[in-house]
Amino acid sequence: MSLDEQFNAAAESVKTMTKRPTDEEFLELYALFKQATVGDNTTSKPGLLDLKDKAKWEWWNKQKGKSQEDAKKEYIAFAAKLVATYA
Repeated sequence: MSLDEQFNAAAESVKTMTKRPTDEEFLELYALFKQATVGDNTTSKPGLLDLKDKAKWEWWNKQKGKSQEDAKKEYIAFAAKLVATYA
């Protein structure tokens, strides 16, 4: 299975979780997904009052410089860990 196929399978597998991960785990998963699919964050930082989008932006921005391939590999491993914990 190619890396892209593994990544897509991991993205589908997280949808099967019956319990919600912690906010930090969810943000890490989100950031790795965005880095893997979009690359470096080049969007403007949300305003101070937009707490949810600001947190997502900050976590994604922490991934800056990581290759999309490396982000996919990390996403696959992290998603497997979460599915094992929260399935």
